[in-house]
Amino acid sequence: MRFIVGIDEVGRGPLAGPVAIGIVVCRSLLFIPELTDSKKMTESARAMIAEKAKEMQKEGSIACGVFSASAKMIDSDGIETVIRGLIARGLKELVPDPATADVILDGRLSAPKEYRQQTLIGGDMLVPAISLASVIAKVARDRYMSTSAHQKFPQYGFDSHKGYGTASHIAAIREHGPSSFHRMSFLSNILPERSAASTMHS
Repeated sequence: MRFIVGIDEVGRGPLAGPVAIGIVVCRSLLFIPELTDSKKMTESARAMIAEKAKEMQKEGSIACGVFSASAKMIDSDGIETVIRGLIARGLKELVPDPATADVILDGRLSAPKEYRQQTLIGGDMLVPAISLASVIAKVARDRYMSTSAHQKFPQYGFDSHKGYGTASHIAAIREHGPSSFHRMSFLSNILPERSAASTMHS
């Protein structure tokens, strides 16, 4: 049996927090009412769909997972390398036999060469498995930023902007300096040239 595998990433552009990859494995095309591109859904709608995914996983109709890497890893290896590594790790865990998978990825993502794959611009609108992958990754990442990150560093307002470069977030970075959740490699245009690392809050 061949599986359809949908893959999408969330959190490529934020100044802080992890990048996350969602992977959904299904036996046939999915149909979930109200499922679409996660960016076009409300927070409550995404949460409802993510719960539905958990139910489907328990029933065995899909397999899915969210794989993430920290800001420190992004700074160390670069965002593109990290994303490729997460996709490889997730596929190895969820679909260890490449011969059984038809992988469909959103945007400019790619899978290891041993997997038969297709990349679709706007795939999160066109392929339900990609849409669901995007939703579960966004819900997981947003919850992490609203809880763990915000509770440790409430001064940055992670619960509202989830690490993206809003005006209030940039102002907080300039006022308080970066935290251990921030991607130092993304802050070159925000922080003065003085040693930003020396002011980092851990």
